[in-house]
Amino acid sequence: MAVGIDVGSTNTKVVALAREGAVVARASRPTRRAGGDLAIDAVDLVAAIEDMVVEVCAGGRELHALCVAGIGEDGVLVDAELTPVTPALPWFDPRRQDEFRRIRPDLHGDDTFDVDTDPVRSLVGWRWARAQPGADRAAAWIALTDLPSVLWTGRPFLSDTLAPRTAAWRSRDRAWDMDRVDLALGDAALLPPVVPTGGIVGEVSSPSLRAAGIVAPDAVAVAGGHDHPIGGWGVDLMVPGAILDSMGTAEVVVAQSPTERRRGADHVDVAPGIRSSGSTLLRVEELARNVQWASRDPDVARGIRHLLIGRVAPSPLWDSGWFLPGERGGGEPAYAPDAPSDPRARASAVLGALAVAGREAIDAVARDLGGWREVRVAGGWVRSPGWIAIKSAVNGAPAVPVLEPEVTAVGAALLAATARGWHPDPIDALGGFATGMLG
Repeated sequence: MAVGIDVGSTNTKVVALAREGAVVARASRPTRRAGGDLAIDAVDLVAAIEDMVVEVCAGGRELHALCVAGIGEDGVLVDAELTPVTPALPWFDPRRQDEFRRIRPDLHGDDTFDVDTDPVRSLVGWRWARAQPGADRAAAWIALTDLPSVLWTGRPFLSDTLAPRTAAWRSRDRAWDMDRVDLALGDAALLPPVVPTGGIVGEVSSPSLRAAGIVAPDAVAVAGGHDHPIGGWGVDLMVPGAILDSMGTAEVVVAQSPTERRRGADHVDVAPGIRSSGSTLLRVEELARNVQWASRDPDVARGIRHLLIGRVAPSPLWDSGWFLPGERGGGEPAYAPDAPSDPRARASAVLGALAVAGREAIDAVARDLGGWREVRVAGGWVRSPGWIAIKSAVNGAPAVPVLEPEVTAVGAALLAATARGWHPDPIDALGGFATGMLG
């Protein structure tokens, strides 16, 4: 088996992929939180991932390669034994706004980085983490997504699709901006080496996985990284040149460009291409949090629910401007002053505004690829027929779903299998959903 893991903001998913490409088992659990806090308990998270890996490899399956994809900006400080000493501040936590305001005046040269500099970025989490109890014992900062593989191999590293999410790394130079590192993290020695996504990190030496009797003697961990680029890479294998529109907690539009690209003024983030000399392009728009905010009004919530399930048709309010989505990193959504109070109109305005934001993200990514490309949609929102209808109307083209529900986890498994030297069929892996959810 090649096993792929997707550490999501809400749930963590694990899939087992046979050598030829078929998904043979899967598991899912809620992403562990630290009590009533939004922050993630990294120790519990890794333990849950290991339990799921053992689960999907039960019944005589042998594990040959592992790859973890997931959250782009969250991370933890660890001690010399690689034990986390701080929690992971979520990318959507409102506390990031205050931290960002404190350091914003000292952040210069924003246009030279691969991503916009905003409250979401890891450097804001660095600043927060340094003020937490236990930070004085820190020996390294590890991205939450990379942490399982770091622990399994004993080798600290940072995937090169995650390094740009810090807003302190320039991919074109493969170097850190030391002014930003000093400002937010305080010590460059805490940063691990940056390695290419898709490369082998080392042999799996996890005592718990080895004790389960599922690990091949030469099993390896493969550097994963940012979830959406890895899912987009998998879809690109299946439909060469396609754009992936992934809709979950956030909406992320991602594509693989064959050429190297620098970030422009269109909010398209850039990362190194995966197993290529080109670039990964992505643009992120907040999705679920805006709906949750609007749903505080029970009448609007009911209207949104009826629209999503297709019970009622939406009003064509895509460009009304009545709903103003919240800024990334915890910014508050709002209704425009002239927005009507009718809950059905507000529900249509909310979903319409979010669909327009998604269309603009697709347009921005497609421009860099030379124009509109085939689009595949994925994520939990594809199960809502009303949303798919709204997306199709706003985009002016059918929203074609990827049948596999766990695109990122399968993309990570494909990456692990490829690094191992296997040649799995991406259509077999992503083209259907035959196995039931375990657990």
